[in-house]
Amino acid sequence: MERLFRWTFRIVTAALLLAGLSVLAVYWLAGRSLPDYDATETVAGLSAPVEIVRNTHNVPHIFGETDADVFFGLGYAHAQDRLWQMTLLRRTAQGKLSEIFGQRTVRTDELLLRLGLYRAAVRSVDALDSESLAMLEAYARGVNARIKVINAEASGRGAPEFFLFSPQVAPWQPADSLAIVKLMALQLSGHVEEEVLRARASLVLEEARLRDLHPDLPGDGKVVLAGDLFPSLRSRQFADADKRDPFLWPVPPRDLAGASNAFAVAPDRAAAGGALLANDPHLGLTAPTLWYLARLELTTGGAIGGTIPGMPIILLGRTARLGWGLTSAYMDDQDVMIEQLNPEDSTQYRTPDGWADFETERTIVTIKDAEPITLTLRRTVNGPVLTGRQFDLGTVTPQGHVAALAWTALAEDDTSMRTGLELMRAGDVEAGLAAARHFVAPAQNLMLTDGDRIAITIMGRQPDRNELQQSEGRIPVPGWIAVNHWGGLKPADSNPVWADPDGGLLGNTNNKTTDAFFPDHISHWWGDSQRVQRMERLMQARSVHTRESLIEAQLDTVSTAARSLLPLIGRDLWFTGDAAPAGTPERRRQVALELLAAWNGEMSEHLPEPLIYAAWMRSLQQRLIRDDLGPLAAEYPRMEPLFVERVFRDIGGASAWCDVIQSTQPETCTDIARQSLDDALQFLEDTYGARVETWRWGDAHQARSDHTVLGDIPILGLVVNIRQSTSGGDHTLQRGRTGGALPAPFLNVHAATYRGVYDFADPESSVFITSTGQSGHPLSKHYDDLGELWRRGEYIPMTLDPELARAGAVGVTVLNPAR
Repeated sequence: MERLFRWTFRIVTAALLLAGLSVLAVYWLAGRSLPDYDATETVAGLSAPVEIVRNTHNVPHIFGETDADVFFGLGYAHAQDRLWQMTLLRRTAQGKLSEIFGQRTVRTDELLLRLGLYRAAVRSVDALDSESLAMLEAYARGVNARIKVINAEASGRGAPEFFLFSPQVAPWQPADSLAIVKLMALQLSGHVEEEVLRARASLVLEEARLRDLHPDLPGDGKVVLAGDLFPSLRSRQFADADKRDPFLWPVPPRDLAGASNAFAVAPDRAAAGGALLANDPHLGLTAPTLWYLARLELTTGGAIGGTIPGMPIILLGRTARLGWGLTSAYMDDQDVMIEQLNPEDSTQYRTPDGWADFETERTIVTIKDAEPITLTLRRTVNGPVLTGRQFDLGTVTPQGHVAALAWTALAEDDTSMRTGLELMRAGDVEAGLAAARHFVAPAQNLMLTDGDRIAITIMGRQPDRNELQQSEGRIPVPGWIAVNHWGGLKPADSNPVWADPDGGLLGNTNNKTTDAFFPDHISHWWGDSQRVQRMERLMQARSVHTRESLIEAQLDTVSTAARSLLPLIGRDLWFTGDAAPAGTPERRRQVALELLAAWNGEMSEHLPEPLIYAAWMRSLQQRLIRDDLGPLAAEYPRMEPLFVERVFRDIGGASAWCDVIQSTQPETCTDIARQSLDDALQFLEDTYGARVETWRWGDAHQARSDHTVLGDIPILGLVVNIRQSTSGGDHTLQRGRTGGALPAPFLNVHAATYRGVYDFADPESSVFITSTGQSGHPLSKHYDDLGELWRRGEYIPMTLDPELARAGAVGVTVLNPAR
């Protein structure tokens, strides 16, 4: 027995020692890819030395003698901190993920290959002006210089992920940067999904009820039903769409396709007499975030703000003379065209002039640990042909037809990158507006101030639609009917501009920006109808504004939707009913209603009321729609305030949603409100316990910044994922869009990943923050150091003073040109 014990002890000890040594070895290997920010390197491609001065928060301030050298330095800095992220974005755009991830990403690669984003990027290189091309080439040289240093010095392959996946990194090319712009357009364009979902809903709803679920904002035109365009769909039975997104799927749900806030204040409404601008673009939360802060010292002056690794521009930020911000414009830049196949020859499709051959191309998808597959890519005059599994197109495509996508981002003469270069060099609002004319996609609202003036314009090319187009871009249309075809893209100067308003205030929350009728309408579907109300109230409540008042607006967590909906939905429930004993559903409901009656609508992470409200609204909408829509109800996972308001105000007979079709006894909206509240409270008790006072919105509304590749791996996910309790909600200015899916439907998955506030009365007091940190390396202290400040609503300074940057330096990388 004693001998057995000794051997058991020895084996366990050896196993523990081996495990410990393995952990140390992994840590050592991973740690080798942490960059040395105090290094001096000799690299090819420079005309003179470049300094990359990093401050306390690891924000690089890049100094060089020429602009080309500065862009080289930015490429080098991006590759120091985000090389894995850059290569992953590039592989996604190229459709080459399966080379390293195997079968899991075949469907993702297929989508990108069929869209042809990278092909369009390659062809757009020739459309660039010489200065934009020189910028891209210099940036690419900087990225490649860093890759060479990694290989020469055995610097841990550049990122720890390269120990788990292929370490081979192809040289960076100018087209790679253009492809990332187009990939961003894919992630910010939700109209194709809106078209498909609206068409699917129209197949099971009458026109009035479709208008409830997809309401038009004032000024819009009529609703055209899919059944009128494709009668055969009415009798056709479709299998439920496969909603399991493939690994690294780049297309978010339609209501997560982009959001943002931007506010601008003219000097006469600013306390210090200089214009103010605040901007917080909302994107899906990831670790690391998509944003990377940087300062470039160009020959025209310093520029500082948010960049995206892989792109050589300050996408949003400021110079000493100009500040700019972006919000998603929700321009309808996509149309689904249903193409009819020739029943005698499937290689042809119908056009207004008869049958035509598809433009075809064969491509090979290389798959790790599997045989490659060959895809036949098809295009029509309207755009690339997609499969029925992509965007759920199979659910609205009749037999004998295929779906093609017309989309502005597929332009092969895309000059969007030129806008970024010219904004960094612009000296005033007029120059900023001129720069916007080169932008193609994704469509954005560009907010500008030069300290004296403020302006906003929509930048991005609009489709030139025929005024007789059959659905006005709302739902898929027959591609063989001439009026449905685009006549190209409208000229950039046709986009509206708003400048120097009498009231001295400009703002956008992805709300509707114009009442113009089709085809000049910009969009029928907008990203917000609630936050804009709170924005107007906060901005108009003050006669003058300061940097702090704009920060207050960015961080505001009051839900206008909650304030307007709760009195409406609960009007027959408040303080009603007999006294009920503790522990009964009646008593639980009374306690919840008492809490909500005293609540001001603030979605604070420390309160139970926001959790009760959110759970109630989620349950309410599902009860209203699931009997009418059946499985399609799952496509509406988040409460839509306009829909619920229409129902409870009985606009156009919308209260009909409250009656359950399958039941004999008619139900009222009060019945549904009470039942859905009971549903919600039972869910919350099962999830968070029976004591209401212990419920916290922040426990359910955690910001989920997960590593896109390693986040789902047990144990490793604890290291690479960042989870934080957060305030805000779906319809607050401090937006924290919920995921909607069980078992954790209220996780914060989409938020302001960048915040910037620029004060041109005292530009050096300008501030910014991002949602994680500068480094993409999980072992770096800069992986998540900004995230805690972001969660608390704090910011870091934004200086263009070279001496201040050098005084606070924690590391200086010197790049010397090779002779």
